[in-house]
Amino acid sequence: MTDPLKLARSFGRAVDAYDRGRPGYGADAVAWLLEPVASVARRPRVADVGAGTGKLTRALVDAGAEAVAIDPDAEMLAALRDTTPGVPTFVGTGERMPLPDASVDAVVFGQAWHWVDAAAASTEAGRVLRDGGVLGLVWNLRDETVPWVARLTRIMRGSHAEELLAEGDPPVHAPFGALERRSWSWTRPVSRDDLRAMVFSRSYVITAPEAERARIEREIAELFDEIGAVGDAEVDLPYVTHAYRAVKPAGASG
Repeated sequence: MTDPLKLARSFGRAVDAYDRGRPGYGADAVAWLLEPVASVARRPRVADVGAGTGKLTRALVDAGAEAVAIDPDAEMLAALRDTTPGVPTFVGTGERMPLPDASVDAVVFGQAWHWVDAAAASTEAGRVLRDGGVLGLVWNLRDETVPWVARLTRIMRGSHAEELLAEGDPPVHAPFGALERRSWSWTRPVSRDDLRAMVFSRSYVITAPEAERARIEREIAELFDEIGAVGDAEVDLPYVTHAYRAVKPAGASG
């Protein structure tokens, strides 16, 4: 059986592929996540947990937030500091954040909540959030209603995130109540090298035996030829962004 912790902490072995292959986060989705704290007079202070190379962190900064980045992998945080200077970084997890009580206005997880213990991470988010603060969860998932995208997933295998969201809304626990949700459909122009980087940034592929990685390499090359992702030519990779948020009630304990 595959060790989920091993998978979750494998990304530092593929930093460049992760940063090139993974999509960023749209301004609309980020604004919606932070909307409950948008009336805060100063810039909202936001903890990006599972920040990786800073895809969501940069979107938070662009939205005017004061971001801090937390990730269990020091290699990923080193890449984040290179691309997003000035953002404080901390080694930590969703279950144990190196932040004081009631010190942030929002805690967000981009492509990361499926790696945490939802009950423990909910408690910890409640601890570091101020009253009225928001817990935000967001995923960019490929739109597998498009046949070639569905075939790509069969080649490289589904992810924990896809499995989690296929079962319904992600689980959250006290002090948070029911989640609100929004979705956005969009496309990302990608080259053959971008697509390959995305494939080889996935935890299953990073940790796969060499024979399995060779199979994936061979089959994606055939697929990319068929869809016209040849040389510098770009194709549109369709995505659906799924975002969820819940507010910490006043007086709730973390």
